[in-house]
Amino acid sequence: MTDYLPEGSRLHTAENQAALRSVSALAEAMKKKKILEARAVVCDSSHNLIVELPCMQGIIPREEGAKGISDGSTRDIALIARAGKPVCFRVMRIEQDESGKPRAILSRRCVQEECWDNYLSRLSAGDVIPVRITHMERFGCFVDAGCGIPSLIPIDAISVSRINHPSDRFRTGQNIRAVVSGFDSGRLCLSHKELLGTWEENASRFSVGETVAGMIRSVEPYGVFVELAPNLAGLAEPQEQVRAGQCASVYIKALIPEKMKVKLVIVDVFEPDAPPAPVEYFDQSDHISRWKYTPDCSGKIIETVFE
Repeated sequence: MTDYLPEGSRLHTAENQAALRSVSALAEAMKKKKILEARAVVCDSSHNLIVELPCMQGIIPREEGAKGISDGSTRDIALIARAGKPVCFRVMRIEQDESGKPRAILSRRCVQEECWDNYLSRLSAGDVIPVRITHMERFGCFVDAGCGIPSLIPIDAISVSRINHPSDRFRTGQNIRAVVSGFDSGRLCLSHKELLGTWEENASRFSVGETVAGMIRSVEPYGVFVELAPNLAGLAEPQEQVRAGQCASVYIKALIPEKMKVKLVIVDVFEPDAPPAPVEYFDQSDHISRWKYTPDCSGKIIETVFE
């Protein structure tokens, strides 16, 4: 397991809390160059981050706030958005403020640069890493790949079953796994659907004749697409007064591997009363080289080869 986890992972650990508790403990952590975490309570008008430390005030100067701030490759919104959230840092020095009280000068940048140099930049396509959802847009979800360094999972890479918005699948702050798809202009690129199982793996959990719960994902003139699992959806006959986002009880009429089809009959439709279910991963390995979604008996091939 990497030491460069998403921000917030070490915030409440006993080791981290002990290092923040006193001036002497913080000085020892500085000497040992430990990576620590605390909550940024304010981003001031100069975009310095004020950090909540039990033993003294901490400040992350703007230029030390994130990798790329000094050269303009990272925008200041990356600092503004940290107010109220955990930040990782190393203690650069302990000095006295204008009133003679101790103040810690911290650097988040140096931790992020080390994370990139020693961890993220050394990853290869197909490596599977832990990430944390930070925020979502219609085109995908942004994640913390380590020490606050952002990456994007495009919406079409989240699952095989199509969704209208990443919030259909995730929630902000959720810890998930992602697979490295490559690098683009010095940024890490990620995918997710390859970890959610093949058509056969998902279909094996269902049987013809069962009535199960699903989620309506789209309503078309020729039928209603109902998701049974993130990587498995079926088609029911057209039905009036149903819409995407509703839950449905569906009868499984047929499972057809060679056509990758699931034929369904909608029994009932109701409104969802719970957040998205936790993600279930079929692949728990740290690396995958090839993922073939389609069954061998199917003439169509859907696969990802990580190179």
